[in-house]
Amino acid sequence: MADIPRKPAALIIRNGILDENPTFRLVLGMCPTLAVTTAASNGLGMGAATTFVLAMSNLFISLLRKQIPDNIRIPAFVVVIAAFTTIVQLLIKAFVPALDAALGIFIPLIVVNCIVFARAEAFAFKNTPRDSVLDGLGMGVGFTCALTILSSVREILGSGTWFGIHVMPAGFQPMSILTQPPGGFMTLGIVLALFNLVEKRYLRKLTAPKADAGCHTL
Repeated sequence: MADIPRKPAALIIRNGILDENPTFRLVLGMCPTLAVTTAASNGLGMGAATTFVLAMSNLFISLLRKQIPDNIRIPAFVVVIAAFTTIVQLLIKAFVPALDAALGIFIPLIVVNCIVFARAEAFAFKNTPRDSVLDGLGMGVGFTCALTILSSVREILGSGTWFGIHVMPAGFQPMSILTQPPGGFMTLGIVLALFNLVEKRYLRKLTAPKADAGCHTL
């Protein structure tokens, strides 16, 4: 099995954060995205746990990719991902019990998170350990940023707090719908639209000078 040519580390990490952001670009992992983003601490904690599993499972799958037969690669991925999900779950239970209580079933469900499986199949099984770890970190950071942004918006406008600290004026009336399931869909839709708008404007600025230069050379 031939490895895909190595890419610069910065490009691999940027890919997960911006170009192929799991939430804002690929729209993957919607179940935890909508369920746990009622508080910024939940979003940050879920993102950090998923980043750990992504980076470590990518590393071990890449190390074993030449020993894993192609016809059993999916069960092999499950075993590796489940091992690191169990490790992170036990660590959270031991050191951050409040976060464990808040996230509940969604920590063990990292095992079947489509983001983790997608990177194992599409990247780690075809690339070097170094690039696979960077890919896992990039995707994990991108996922963490997305969850933290969504949960911050929902917590600030829905509860008037941020990471549990009251940040809104005394007369502020919280929009409690944002802390409920419909609020998750509403917030995700609005943030997705803003993300796409900013991206289009950024791309337009990048291409505008080239277009002008081409006109002057005619």
